[in-house]
Amino acid sequence: MKVLIISDAQSVHTQRWVSSLSEKGVEVVLYSIKPYLDDFYSSRNIKCYFFDLFSYKREKTGLSGALKRHFKAVKHLKKVIREVKPDILHAHYVTSYSLIAALSGFHPLIVSIWGSDVYIFPKQLKINELIVRYTLQKADVVLSTSHVMAKEASKYTDKDIQITPFGVDTELFHRSVAPPKDKFIIGSVKTLSYKYGTEYLIRAFKLVVENNPHLDLYLELVGKGPDEKKLKNMVHELGISDKVIFTGYIRNDILPKIFDRFSVACYMSLSESFGVSAIEAMACNCPVVTSDADGFTEVVENGVTGLIVPKYDYRAAAEAIQTFIDDPSKIITMGMAGRERVASLYQWSDNVDTMISIYKSIL
Repeated sequence: MKVLIISDAQSVHTQRWVSSLSEKGVEVVLYSIKPYLDDFYSSRNIKCYFFDLFSYKREKTGLSGALKRHFKAVKHLKKVIREVKPDILHAHYVTSYSLIAALSGFHPLIVSIWGSDVYIFPKQLKINELIVRYTLQKADVVLSTSHVMAKEASKYTDKDIQITPFGVDTELFHRSVAPPKDKFIIGSVKTLSYKYGTEYLIRAFKLVVENNPHLDLYLELVGKGPDEKKLKNMVHELGISDKVIFTGYIRNDILPKIFDRFSVACYMSLSESFGVSAIEAMACNCPVVTSDADGFTEVVENGVTGLIVPKYDYRAAAEAIQTFIDDPSKIITMGMAGRERVASLYQWSDNVDTMISIYKSIL
């Protein structure tokens, strides 16, 4: 079975799907509309094709340039399809990736929804909505990582949407040391951009610091993003620079050691399609405090594996964090419950097997 996957080569989600499917015996070829210079795929003997679709943005050629590049991408993809001769074309993300796949005319076509492609993209412009409707209409199978995202996608298609969770490798993600006792570390592993609500986490942390003057408290922000400078300025203005650590990007395979340092993980996303970050934390026996964004409400069991608070409400987030400070036993009990939930529902090897069974059924 040979599958040509169209997805962003730079994304860790793409890397996990492609490498795991390959390890399970699927012959995978990757097609990316963004260049990628690392050796991740070549070191795993995974063949890749690249087309620099978004060069029109750098060249500022406007709508005409965008249309020309998309048609060139379709022509290039058709050439690759003739060369590769795949059994299945699987496009990830219902934007340009799935659009050029749909325009190629190849079947069977699987389209995987990721999140912002149905939560944000179709609401920005009418043409974006038309693109989403068109690509989903052309798909033979539509997949979603969560039930809540499938419900959102159903606004643009009447097709049945199958659920393919994006879980974690519980052999890799596990706690290897006990939570720290001499300090209390709140952690977050997220892109530093507005939609992930990091500014509300920072404000919550400021309140926690004020309410616990004698406690050794730290906030560790893992990741990088467009709002990093703004967030660092905010931390400085709030007078907590000595307690907030910006680690920058950290590879996914190293994250378990990062979660070992956290007493609790906190995510105040304004939009979340699935909640992989929360699942990774729970797999490491780390309880979570999250916003009530859709993806979190599906994966976090409120009061059992963590605490859910309203979006934007940093005061409620501070109170939730205080719960774990006042009763450290909850760090252990909720951490254990989180690990059990992930093992039963979001085991990565099971998720990959589900995807392979979908491939087999469509053939």
